[in-house]
Amino acid sequence: MHHKNILLLARTSRFIERMRELKHALDVSILPTTPETFSQAIDSGHEFDLVIIDSGGLDQEALNAVDAYVSENGFIPTLVIQDESKLNNLHLPAQGRSDFILSTAGELEFEVRCALLLWPGEESAPSDIVSVDNMTINLATYQVYIDDVPVDLTLMEYSLLSFLATHPSRAYSRETLLHRVWGFEYCGGTRTVDVHIRRVRSKVGPQVASHIVTVRGVGYLFKL
Repeated sequence: MHHKNILLLARTSRFIERMRELKHALDVSILPTTPETFSQAIDSGHEFDLVIIDSGGLDQEALNAVDAYVSENGFIPTLVIQDESKLNNLHLPAQGRSDFILSTAGELEFEVRCALLLWPGEESAPSDIVSVDNMTINLATYQVYIDDVPVDLTLMEYSLLSFLATHPSRAYSRETLLHRVWGFEYCGGTRTVDVHIRRVRSKVGPQVASHIVTVRGVGYLFKL
C-alpha cells in the first residue's frame, strides 16, 4: 500500500470527523469540498485516487459534475454515502469502480470499503510492525517502543514519526508533510512541522533521532 488522496464532496460537515478517523487508519490525505467549491478542488493540481460523495442534500447538477470529473480522469473510483431512507434514489457512476455505504455504517466498514477501492488486489495490509535500531512501531495499535519501553507521543507526533519511518529514504518538504500528516484541512504554518520534529527527536532518543535527517532547503528525510 502507498499514500492516496481522497476528495470528499458533501453539502454538510457531518462526516468530517469520520474523515479524520479514516486519515489516521489508512495512509490517505482528504480534501473536503462542497458543490460550490468543487470546481476549485478539482483544479487545485491534486490528483485524487478516490471520490467520496455524501449524497445528503446534493442535487443532480452536483452529481453530474462528479460523473464528468470521474470519467474524464480515467474513471476514478467512487464511494457514495447514502441515507437508508433514500436508497431508492441511489446514484452510482455508470462506469468505473464504485460502491456505496449507508450513512449509519461503522468506522471499520467505512475503512474497509475505502481500502478495497483504493488498493484493489492489495487488501492485505503490510506488516503492522516497523523496526529501526532499538525502536519498534506498532502501526495497528499506534504505539512506539524504544528498547521495549513505550514512548509517550501525542497523536500528531506518532503520525509524523510513523509516516517518515514507513516512507524512508525520500525527502519531504514541510508543506508535503503538513498535507500527508495533518491533512488538507490543516491551516497552520510549516513551523508546526519543525516543532513536532524537535519533540519527536527528544522523545525517541539520539539513536533513532539520528535517522530523522534535516534536508536543508527542503524538509526532512528518514534515513535507514
